[in-house]
Amino acid sequence: MAEPLALACPRPLRHDTVQMAHGGGGRLMKELIEGLFLPVLGADPAGLHDSAVIEAGGARLAFTTDGFVVHPRVFPGGDLGELAVYGTVNDLAMAGAKPLALSSAFILEEGLPFAELSPLVVSMKTAADRCGVRLATGDTKVVDRGKADGVFITTAGIGLIPAGVDIHPRRVRLGDAVLVSGDLGRHGIAVMSVREGIQFESPITSDCGPVHHLVAALLDAGLDLHCLRDPTRGGLASVLNEIASAAGVAIEAEEAAIPVDEAVTAACEILGLDPFYVACEGRMVVFLPEGQAGQALDLLRAIPEGAGTARIGRVVAGPAGRVSLRTALGTSRLLDLLSGEQLPRIC
Repeated sequence: MAEPLALACPRPLRHDTVQMAHGGGGRLMKELIEGLFLPVLGADPAGLHDSAVIEAGGARLAFTTDGFVVHPRVFPGGDLGELAVYGTVNDLAMAGAKPLALSSAFILEEGLPFAELSPLVVSMKTAADRCGVRLATGDTKVVDRGKADGVFITTAGIGLIPAGVDIHPRRVRLGDAVLVSGDLGRHGIAVMSVREGIQFESPITSDCGPVHHLVAALLDAGLDLHCLRDPTRGGLASVLNEIASAAGVAIEAEEAAIPVDEAVTAACEILGLDPFYVACEGRMVVFLPEGQAGQALDLLRAIPEGAGTARIGRVVAGPAGRVSLRTALGTSRLLDLLSGEQLPRIC
């Protein structure tokens, strides 16, 4: 008889069931991954990144997979179909890869109207064409009515990493500059506004979009990108914590330098949310040598999708894994991981 899965897990979990807060980017999800998936599946924690790197036939390939369950499926600035493409393409880009091909699997609920499904498929095709990536293969499954909330999409992608490119948290160094490619929190607030039926004085649209061309511009200029990460679930604060922990460094961010739109700030105040933990779907965080930060800012700001790029912090001496925020008042506070996710089902 096979050994029960629970006995194969060397690190006991604090909960007997998966919690709704396990949206990603929080302490509960970290516990689930490190306490169950990594030890059972045999993955190397030091290798965790947005994409795995696989060598085949002399080429280095980035490989990633993701599931998309956003509710509602259509939101200001995007929908589930294009989100599935851009989310996967962006994960490949975080390894410096040129996206080549995607697969997609649709989990469809019995009774889903074709009129709701068809626009999502069209959006996927439009997004793939925009990114220059091929939707190469896929699968469909239909489940009983009431078992899938209409439609879930799982994608996987492969991309080619140029020779000499090595982008990974382990390459982050003391003194590195930290940049972000635009204002934060739009996606999470855009989804939340529709879900809760909230109308704000200034419309807030998702930043849902691709960033691979931004990465390509930096690489074409010969910049030494140490680490890239897209601040999806868990937002900027979770990304900084994950990288600080993985690299064994401390990071200091400047609150006044972090770009957040006034409408998003106001919405977060109304909803009791911290914008630094709210997800984006078309932004990236960049770690690179201090001496190259100015050139990177100029390059990114010259591209429409990177026009709002800002330098937000630096890698500093301090306890490994510590992320601090210097406030506008000159004080400092910790930016720690939340227990769970502020906004579940936003991607």
